[in-house]
Amino acid sequence: MNWITNYVRPKINSLFSRREVPENLWTKCPECGTMLFHRELSGNQNVCSNCDHHMAISPRERFEALFDGGIFTEVKVPEPVADPLHFRDQKKYPDRVKAAQKASGERDAMLVAEGDINRTPVVMAAQDFAFMAGSMGMYVGNAIIAAAERAVKLKRPLVLFSASGGARMQEGMLSLMQMPRTTVAVQMLKEAGLPYIVVLTHPTTGGVTASYAMLGDVQIAEPNAQIGFAGARVIEQTIREKLPEGFQRAEYLLDHGMLDRVVHRKAMKDELVTLIRMLMGLPPAIKGDLPAPTDKAPEPVEVKA
Repeated sequence: MNWITNYVRPKINSLFSRREVPENLWTKCPECGTMLFHRELSGNQNVCSNCDHHMAISPRERFEALFDGGIFTEVKVPEPVADPLHFRDQKKYPDRVKAAQKASGERDAMLVAEGDINRTPVVMAAQDFAFMAGSMGMYVGNAIIAAAERAVKLKRPLVLFSASGGARMQEGMLSLMQMPRTTVAVQMLKEAGLPYIVVLTHPTTGGVTASYAMLGDVQIAEPNAQIGFAGARVIEQTIREKLPEGFQRAEYLLDHGMLDRVVHRKAMKDELVTLIRMLMGLPPAIKGDLPAPTDKAPEPVEVKA
């Protein structure tokens, strides 16, 4: 037995052999093509550090970035009927839901939570586009109603982050019924005199845009978010005209009066706190952990030589 061949050479090869790198360590920016390290991207709230493109972010990650210390309490959402129409295409509807739940770790396409942002109490709801394209089904309708009822009970404003491809086809007419249901939920907030702020993220389309996503007291959008009802190609084929450059993008809608602000994701927390406290008639938030200033002059300090 040759100990060099059987022992030394395999040992050297193992030291210098190429190690397998996990595939999820790097993410390619879909806008500029830059390869971004996962920790850098996560620390930048899923915004490309090269071109500032806002990538998708899950509701839980968004809440962790917005709520103080990343601490929040989830609001329970009533469970709807699992498969009311017994819908089936290539898969059964319950199987699609289970697959989406396994991939996302969430119950459905919307997460509702309560907590403080810069010491300002608030109720938040956010859609997850990764869960069946953020489609609006009965669960989403129940979630918005639960968020509105919780906000009214606690006398807190409601902030909603929309991201959806529209109604959920597997629930048919029951999905479209969520449009008037959620409109009534928004009206509950208005009657209680509580602010309702909507942040439209990429993309927000279909029945979501035609209901609760465009009913906010203040309409904010993330940069370059696609916002509309029908797709641009469908509109072009219908009116037989070429649409303007940037049509249905946040900046275009801001210029044409459909939005109030376009806000960068990293500036969203301060923007929301400013708006909420102004609409609630509260004094401006105090940044940092320093105590509020007083009119009393500080006591002189005796310095010994």
